[in-house]
Amino acid sequence: MQVTETGRWRFKGPEMEGPIARWYARVRGSTSQLEAYRKQAFQLTADLPDGATVLEVAPGPGYLAIEMARPGRIHVTGLDVSRTFVEIATENARNAKVSVEFRQGDVAEMPFETDSFDLVVCQAAFKNFTLPRSALAEMHRVLRAGGTAVIQDMSRDATHADIEHEVNAMDLGRLSTFTTKATLEMLKRRAYAPAQFQGLAATSPFKTCQIGTEGIGLEVRLKKEIQR
Repeated sequence: MQVTETGRWRFKGPEMEGPIARWYARVRGSTSQLEAYRKQAFQLTADLPDGATVLEVAPGPGYLAIEMARPGRIHVTGLDVSRTFVEIATENARNAKVSVEFRQGDVAEMPFETDSFDLVVCQAAFKNFTLPRSALAEMHRVLRAGGTAVIQDMSRDATHADIEHEVNAMDLGRLSTFTTKATLEMLKRRAYAPAQFQGLAATSPFKTCQIGTEGIGLEVRLKKEIQR
């Protein structure tokens, strides 16, 4: 994909459509990973009140969005640039009998009203955005005052040993294990180190952020302040 002058959401790397998207959906849908999504969904939404609204940016096959929506007490929307992922995620939600609205769209120009969501989640995709400042500005815009954006992604500081440990725990076959390790080694080159993300947040409407790291991962929390 290429960056256009209109500032549309474009990925660094291969377009996630067709066979590539379907391969990714299979790789991320192992039993151990689905269990991890359930735990993550609970951690992300436990403090939200009933009826809260959540947006997942770049939900891919929709596994995390589905787990966040599964209890039925909050409303979840997914926005992905990939039409294939929207189709896959919609089918996955239907099969799970869970209500999630998956839409095709651009994180740099989201099709949502200002102040629409209590929580915005972006997992394993932010490093691929060629317009990260526009993405953060749009996340800030669609959040309600007091809302939080949570970005979980790979850290540039992840070591080879960290990647080995992460992939070995995914319960993949031999070929997928090899391919996934090679892919993560490649993706690390365009991931953010904590200090880099601090600098990016400082130039965004959020102004500041909280960052934690564990294994290969980086978690960034950005809050939309309530105007006094």
